[in-house]
Amino acid sequence: MTVGKDVSALFPDVVNCMQTDNLELKKLVYLYLMNYAKSQPDMAIMAVNTFVKDCEDPNPLIRALAVRTMGCIRVDKITEYLCEPLRKCLKDEDPYVRKTAAVCVAKLHDINAQLVEDQGFLDTLKDLISDSNPMVVANAAAALSEIAESHPSSNLLDLNPQSINKLLTALNECTEWGQIFILDCLANYTPKDDREAQSICERVTPRLSHANSAVVLSAVKVLMKFMEMLSKDLDYYGTLLKKLAPPLVTLLSAEPELQYVALRNINLIVQKRPEILKHEMKVFFVKYNDPIYVKLEKLDIMIRLASQANIAQVLAELKEYATEVDVDFVRKAVRAIGRCAIKVEQSAERCVSTLLDLIQTKVNYVVQEAIVVIKDIFRKYPNKYESVIATLCENLDSLDEPEARAAMIWIVGEYAERIDNADELLESFLEGFHDESTQVQLQLLTAIVKLFLKKPTETQELVQQVLSLATQDSDNPDLRDRGYIYWRLLSTDPVAAKEVVLAEKPLISEETDLIEPTLLDELICYIGTLASVYHKPPSAFVEGGRGVVHKSLPPRTASNESTESPETAPAGAPPGEQPDVIPAQGDLLGDLLNLDLGPPVSGPPLATSSVQMGAVDLLGGGLDSLIGGTNFVAPTTAAAPANLGAPIGSGLSDLFDLTSGVGTLSGSYVAPKAVWLPAMKAKGLEISGTFTRQVASISMDLQLTNKALQVMTDFAIQFNRNSFGLAPAAPLQVHAPLSPNQTVEISLPLSTVGSVMKMEPLNNLQVAVKNNIDVFYFRTLYPLHILFVEDGKMGES
Repeated sequence: MTVGKDVSALFPDVVNCMQTDNLELKKLVYLYLMNYAKSQPDMAIMAVNTFVKDCEDPNPLIRALAVRTMGCIRVDKITEYLCEPLRKCLKDEDPYVRKTAAVCVAKLHDINAQLVEDQGFLDTLKDLISDSNPMVVANAAAALSEIAESHPSSNLLDLNPQSINKLLTALNECTEWGQIFILDCLANYTPKDDREAQSICERVTPRLSHANSAVVLSAVKVLMKFMEMLSKDLDYYGTLLKKLAPPLVTLLSAEPELQYVALRNINLIVQKRPEILKHEMKVFFVKYNDPIYVKLEKLDIMIRLASQANIAQVLAELKEYATEVDVDFVRKAVRAIGRCAIKVEQSAERCVSTLLDLIQTKVNYVVQEAIVVIKDIFRKYPNKYESVIATLCENLDSLDEPEARAAMIWIVGEYAERIDNADELLESFLEGFHDESTQVQLQLLTAIVKLFLKKPTETQELVQQVLSLATQDSDNPDLRDRGYIYWRLLSTDPVAAKEVVLAEKPLISEETDLIEPTLLDELICYIGTLASVYHKPPSAFVEGGRGVVHKSLPPRTASNESTESPETAPAGAPPGEQPDVIPAQGDLLGDLLNLDLGPPVSGPPLATSSVQMGAVDLLGGGLDSLIGGTNFVAPTTAAAPANLGAPIGSGLSDLFDLTSGVGTLSGSYVAPKAVWLPAMKAKGLEISGTFTRQVASISMDLQLTNKALQVMTDFAIQFNRNSFGLAPAAPLQVHAPLSPNQTVEISLPLSTVGSVMKMEPLNNLQVAVKNNIDVFYFRTLYPLHILFVEDGKMGES
């Protein structure tokens, strides 16, 4: 059995061995039953009598073993026989049996939730929270938490100050796993005031010195959550900050894999409360023997902790890293120098000087990264460091990476008036225009238009050449559209063109890679779990209903609001004080589509056929044909319609669900199937397909046709990394061999949790399909609307 051989045929013989008094043999028999009961449910019932008998054995180990095994046998016919033995074991005199039975309730609830509720096991579990044995308390808390997670609306884990006190008492005497269960349970509790929060923090703090890193991170999670409720004026708040630093630093002395997990969690903590580790910069300095994944994470945290006080130390360290042999690490180190310049203004001059020293090394990839970050420094500090442009221009010929070439072209175009031979430099890039990446082509087009607006007489031929290349010889719609916009701007109103193209640029922000505040608050509640390593909420990578409850930090107390920084508005603040994450509807739609979203003009509604818009002919039937309505009339009020059964989608307002409480469309548009892989390119296999989205699930609908003379079998499919992480959610199921001239229709479910890599264009998908003949490759473009969630709502105001 343990080496993969099927020994289910021996089931009756093994069941006969259950009567033995030998504990070791009994364990093996129970292990066998757990493995094979599901495949032989009728025969598994033969074992029930022995289970019931063993649940009353004088030996507590056998009683616990019996109830544990019965909980692991996921066969409906057996569960009804489990109830009576389980009830006895939940009230057993031996704590080992009680703690095993507590976990068994959670397993039984997963098989048959209704049975558990009817039998009153949940109330018994709640009573076990008050048990005298700490391990029973821990297991009861773990079982209730698990059941509550799978049924968020049940309010099972109704924690109150009395039950919290019992959990905290048990905390000191549990095993390390028990402590983790209890701490996770505490993290789900919201104290009624700051005094209770402080009391809990004081009793949890000793766990920070535990030898097990999981216990430490669970304790950190509880403290980080309850600190939200403490006023920063309290002496205890400062003491707590000091106590949090040493255990986090200690985690970095473990093996590399644990270090990485600790660093990912520290990254979140530093973004939320940088003051905890502001004096611990040295522990994040990279060691020569650190694996690359640890080095890169340490580098990220160093930049987050960089301040005026420690910037000299950080820069000296980063300059050292830039001479390492590991190319990825060197690139990140050079970028880090640029990020320090943008974050700490006083250090910008030293950073630029350091970058120039690195450029003098003439190491190709160092030079290219330095040019990319210097472009950002120019954006942050205009008219300050432009004296270095001459040095950058000397390295023009060595640039071979698209990002570095694009950065250099931007610098030449932006400061063309300071560079005497700017036209020659840009012309040299123009010679291989069609061989350049889209990023470089777009930048080159804009740079030459800027140059023309600054030096019109000298560069007329150059601008005509680039506009011709962009609009007539290019297949890229982005490039073509930008070319046409510039061409029309220049030909109709050069003054307006100058105001648009040479407009003053907004300064770039200090930290562009910070996690969005609401997501950060949610991730803080998941410290010590996979979510804190991925930096994604569980809903992004957990399938099914488990573990996707959205958590958030408790609201701040009134005494704490006044001390909060202006960037983070308190939870209780009125809506007007909250920063706008999404621009107002008018900003998004009014400017983009130039549509009147105000009250409708009196008179008969306009028929779609009479609407005169540039986009209408392209869409074949007007904008409303996309939305599903017949007339385009803006809503008069935001009241919900009286008849919710009416068809959804009468005008743009319903597209964004401005008037109704119903957030789902009756069905999204499905494009007709197109041939993605012709038979002549795939040895007789023809693949047609389209993409659909129905009730929050994305599918790739495929039609496989065998135009060869042989049978096709063993189909499999794989996607390359793509912009939105699309990946097959299940294998490609072709249940029968595909005979010659036979066609089969398959709907392949897709998920969005695959590997992400930006593609050109953004919705490009590269697919590999394998069968018994060969592996075939093709690419297709998926419509972006399949990624849009149905319940996305936009407020009318």
